[in-house]
Amino acid sequence: MSRQQIRHLIEDLLREDGLIETGVTGVRLFRVSTPVPCAPAVYEPSVIAIVSGSKEAVLDGERRVYDASRYLCCPMSMPVQAGTPAASPDNPLLGVSIALDQRAMTELTVEMETAGAGAPMPRGNLPAHGIRFASWDAAFSEALLRLLQLGRSRADTAVLGGARLRELHYAILKGEAGAFARHAFGAGNAIARSIAHVSSNLDAPISIDDMARRAGMSRAVFHRKFKQATAMSPIQFVKSMRLGNAAMKIAAGMTVNEAAMHVGYVSPSQFSREFKRMYGQSPRQWSNALHVPAGLG
Repeated sequence: MSRQQIRHLIEDLLREDGLIETGVTGVRLFRVSTPVPCAPAVYEPSVIAIVSGSKEAVLDGERRVYDASRYLCCPMSMPVQAGTPAASPDNPLLGVSIALDQRAMTELTVEMETAGAGAPMPRGNLPAHGIRFASWDAAFSEALLRLLQLGRSRADTAVLGGARLRELHYAILKGEAGAFARHAFGAGNAIARSIAHVSSNLDAPISIDDMARRAGMSRAVFHRKFKQATAMSPIQFVKSMRLGNAAMKIAAGMTVNEAAMHVGYVSPSQFSREFKRMYGQSPRQWSNALHVPAGLG
């Protein structure tokens, strides 16, 4: 019932395709009714909940489709290819994107560990491949509904938005992907911290040795644990993050040279070669095609 109510809320607020803010920081509603082929994108730490239609994400060559039966949980920045190839006017993609606040998630994770709440976290390395899917449970559905209902009142949103968002974060951490998310946001996860540092510093030189030092590991151990967590080597990951971010900037209107510089490329020719090798077309061809409507990756 909660999921149907959420769908009706989104349908009432979004009569046309687009992406809108709810008034609660990091919580946005989206609608897509035309097919969008999978294209380069970067998932920042977030949960994406679909209430109608389906969405695709390709990570390291593996295609994953998700719809109203399960939501996507991505606790770390991940380079992907994403799209909505099945969207149509008769079956539009409708959903909610919730940014996962690092501080709030870490605080909740520590509090849950202290209180003994939630399923035990897996020992050892972060579970592989950077994203998880979780079934909608009652706690998640009801917390999301209560959060979105605030949009009817600006005052309610301002006063209660933070508390309702915290409740939703807690429901995510207790849900089917909760142990995975708690592992990523736990104070001891050096790989997740390393990924956050890379995501925030794409325009600066990034050394694998420096990443390993920041994680407190030898280069060999860091390489092995990083690949277990992301399915990519550190070098592949950094390159994918840079090129994915650049593709999104180009699609949003930035020039090819500006986008290359923004993600740390000094040589335009090297950027063009690596972009074409990864995506099968040059940055200028990508710019002309504009596959991804801004904000809908």
